[in-house]
Amino acid sequence: MGCGESSIKYWYEIGLFNIAVPRNAVETAMVALGEAAGTRILRPGIRRSLPGRERYRVAGGGALVLRLQPGDGLRVVDLEGRQPCEVISFSAAGHCDPGLVTPRPGVARPGHATGSQALSQAWNSRLAETLERHDLSLRSARSHDFFASDSPAGSAADVTATAAAVVLVTAPGQAMAVDRQDPPTDLEVFVTRESPQAPDEAVGLPPPLAEPRQDLRIDRATATAYEVKAGEWIQVIDVEGRQCSDLQVFSLAQLDKGIERCIDPTTTRTLMGLGYPGPGLMAKYYDQDMRPLVEIVQDNCLRHDAFGLACTAKYYDDLGYPGHVNCSDNFNFALQPYSVAPRRGWAAMNFFYNTGIDDQNQFYLDEPWSRPGDYVLLQALTDLVVVSSACPCDIDAANGWNPTDIHVRVYAPEERFKRSIGFRKSTEAEAEMTKETGFHARTSQLTRNFVEYNGYWLANDYTNHGAVAEYWACRERAVILDLSALRKFEILGPDAETLLQHCLTRNVRKLAVGQVVYSAMCYETGMMIDDGTLFRLGQDNFRWVGGCDYGGQWLREQAEKMGLEVWIKTSTDQLHNVSVQGPMSRDILKEVVWTPPAQASLQELGWFRFSVGRIAGPDGIPIVVSRTGYTGELGYEVWCHPKDAPAVWDAIWQVGEPLGLTPLGLEGLDMLRIEAGLIFADHEFDDQTDPYEAGIGFAVPLKSKNEDFIGREALRQRKENAQRVLVGLELDGAEPAAHGDCVHVGRPQVGVVTSATRSPVLKKNVALCRMAVQYSEPGTRVEVGKLDGHQKRLPATVVPLSFYDPKKQRVRA
Repeated sequence: MGCGESSIKYWYEIGLFNIAVPRNAVETAMVALGEAAGTRILRPGIRRSLPGRERYRVAGGGALVLRLQPGDGLRVVDLEGRQPCEVISFSAAGHCDPGLVTPRPGVARPGHATGSQALSQAWNSRLAETLERHDLSLRSARSHDFFASDSPAGSAADVTATAAAVVLVTAPGQAMAVDRQDPPTDLEVFVTRESPQAPDEAVGLPPPLAEPRQDLRIDRATATAYEVKAGEWIQVIDVEGRQCSDLQVFSLAQLDKGIERCIDPTTTRTLMGLGYPGPGLMAKYYDQDMRPLVEIVQDNCLRHDAFGLACTAKYYDDLGYPGHVNCSDNFNFALQPYSVAPRRGWAAMNFFYNTGIDDQNQFYLDEPWSRPGDYVLLQALTDLVVVSSACPCDIDAANGWNPTDIHVRVYAPEERFKRSIGFRKSTEAEAEMTKETGFHARTSQLTRNFVEYNGYWLANDYTNHGAVAEYWACRERAVILDLSALRKFEILGPDAETLLQHCLTRNVRKLAVGQVVYSAMCYETGMMIDDGTLFRLGQDNFRWVGGCDYGGQWLREQAEKMGLEVWIKTSTDQLHNVSVQGPMSRDILKEVVWTPPAQASLQELGWFRFSVGRIAGPDGIPIVVSRTGYTGELGYEVWCHPKDAPAVWDAIWQVGEPLGLTPLGLEGLDMLRIEAGLIFADHEFDDQTDPYEAGIGFAVPLKSKNEDFIGREALRQRKENAQRVLVGLELDGAEPAAHGDCVHVGRPQVGVVTSATRSPVLKKNVALCRMAVQYSEPGTRVEVGKLDGHQKRLPATVVPLSFYDPKKQRVRA
């Protein structure tokens, strides 16, 4: 089939490999309610259908395939700078013809044959296979090239189609070496159609996850019943966003016997211990006999309801809308062919329905969180009859006041889909499904208990160990921990030091090459954006490792405001890391890590220093090893490219296992870091907390850093007029405190517990607490409130922040 033929399947096959990242043919905008009368309610996450405008994202190192018609315009934006772009156009016969698109004068560099560069990448080999099935080949392709090695963030290039063409937009890039700062980063693509689609045709669907067996559109205010076999996959898609879809399933075998057994939300909540199941270990929906019927595998909305009924006639009658169409009656009608007894109100899993129960025990609803194309994916655990609705409610915010369609796809049981949930790096960002780190191939052999953290699956604990055993292994021997979800940003250019000196609380000018420093990053108000570590790779080369994606974006914003010549490039997916911690960590790693003569050896490496080296010798896997950690023990972190991660794990494990090296999960890590008095985002700090209140005042050297930096004046004032401070608490009894517990002296609340654990080494319950300064002196007696804060109290004593090794002798050893 030539590329001039219209085929939905063409798009499906491209989507199978996650090469294109289309997200409905709509433009991202700050949408205002009542725009004609003036902006009132901003909705930065909502996509608004603008006729003739489409927006796509090209992942760094990836590609996007588009079909253009004569007169269509294409704009490519280099989001982070220094990212090359190739645009390759093909005719209806499948031949490469650069003349099918015309660049705006002065923006394109001389084109070149793309095959040797692009085909060396793994993503491109998959792309080539797909294109060749459609008579398209990159072997003799020539491209229009955009963006030089010094292109600033936000640079744009425009082309116009002169004839019908299939266009390939690539963001080429090789795997980043650990001592380089050239990660491939994302491009954004906008298409302006010469002949826009009609509004009803403009809203598209995301590409199928595979070839669907059933493709069902559920029109607004209706419901549809359909059958699925055991093992088949059910994808429920919110087509336009902000639309609820109730779902109920019946065991077909039970129906054949005249027995109606369907999802029972109460049984499901009880067995799963959750308000509603989510991808992971607690993912199944049960009937009233406690038999599992379906399992949720993917979810990129994360806001649903399992408490309310599907909407009923009585609901509308009571609100003055008699005769209003409703989901329960629609269910009854759709299920008639299966002789299911009608019900006045159906219990159901209400996908995309945004509800909650507030502190006054009031059940409430609000606009759904779902956006166009958001979906849930379930797997049938037995043969089922399924009924799905597109909720008709238009009298409240349940469907954003505007009911729309739902789409359902059913896939064959032979397909394989990984557990994942949607993660958005910012409110405006596309949802990215949970990723596996480079070390997942090894950690997944040791546990099935993974939790989502920052868009990645990380082990919570390990089979045949458990959090307590893993904790003791760190205190007595050594552990290995996957922390690849940390965010990494490459900061380079002649103004890199100037930017970081202005944006971080630490004095960056004192940082030597090969040194690491821990710092806070604050707003002008002095409140924290993030904490993290800064590596100095060269005079104008730095690497920031923090906890949030916004840190990199914020640095770009400040660089643009200051007019600096500096680039901030995201390298999270190019640099994964394991932490090797414990008193035997040095003995293990010295047998694994080789460093050249110009770098400090593993034995010589000082605290908060790093070396560039290799695994097992001068020809081994390239790594960076830093003497850093998050446990309060002697420890190191080993950084490598994800493709090398399994081999790095194997090398460390081979040496360490005979010495008692144990894998460590996040649950054990939390015990260790609380004992050491180390802070965690959204516990000890958030954007309403300054570094002094978070217990890291040492990272704000107001006296020795004599230059201005963002938040300096606010921090000076807050230090002089401190209201709260982070302290430690030792509880008297055996009952532990918990995050969020109130702390009292008499009736008034004087603090709040930010983190708590039962300390194995101290043999007592301990907690970190943000305390009013009047009660922060060590020895002060306080009470931790449980239940309503007054009916039950746990006596406790204020102690210094670090419970374990407060002088840091072990970590400095």
